[in-house]
Amino acid sequence: MISNEVVTIKNISEETDNTECWIFGYGSLIWKPPPIYEEKIPGFIKGYVRRFWQRSTDHRGTVENPGRVVTLIPIEEWKLLNDYHVHKEDDVTWGVAYKINKKDVKEVMDYLDYREKNGYTIHYLDIYQLEKEEPIIKNAIVYIATTKNEEYVGPTSLDLLAQKIYECIGPSGPNSEYLLNLASALRTIAPNAYDAHLFDLEERILKLIKTSAYKLVYF
Repeated sequence: MISNEVVTIKNISEETDNTECWIFGYGSLIWKPPPIYEEKIPGFIKGYVRRFWQRSTDHRGTVENPGRVVTLIPIEEWKLLNDYHVHKEDDVTWGVAYKINKKDVKEVMDYLDYREKNGYTIHYLDIYQLEKEEPIIKNAIVYIATTKNEEYVGPTSLDLLAQKIYECIGPSGPNSEYLLNLASALRTIAPNAYDAHLFDLEERILKLIKTSAYKLVYF
């Protein structure tokens, strides 16, 4: 059973101060993990859709020109939206779960609290692996920017979204780097997985990069 309970970082730190915890990453955490962890396990969550529908004003864009990063949309909520890409009932969202030792929980949570400050809140979700009906990890910590946060933008034209990601740069680097790293990391942890939204945007971004390089050389 998937839990959507949200708690504050302070409560998380207090509750897990004497016990280990698991953190699940579905975006940049896949390829840029927490600073300290004991173990990492590829896995997936059920009942959510990963989309580049969250503005980034602190990492992959600026306040004046926000980039776009991923968040998770509950499948039942997503069904009410007008999205270009389909999502089947049995589709899953792949990522990586990190085991955090009890002595490192506060330090890691403080780090992630700052890193995910731009609209994300903490939720608990179960993590699965292929050919296993029961979750391998129960109630892992997951940062999600809900559709009610101020930086959520929702569905948009893929061409406009790709152009925005291509042109934006923030303190953490180009927005396109974020997307391309995520696509590459997903293929590494789950070679047979397919994320239509991510890979479609990847293709468009690569075309924009190629076109830009062509213009620099020939014009």
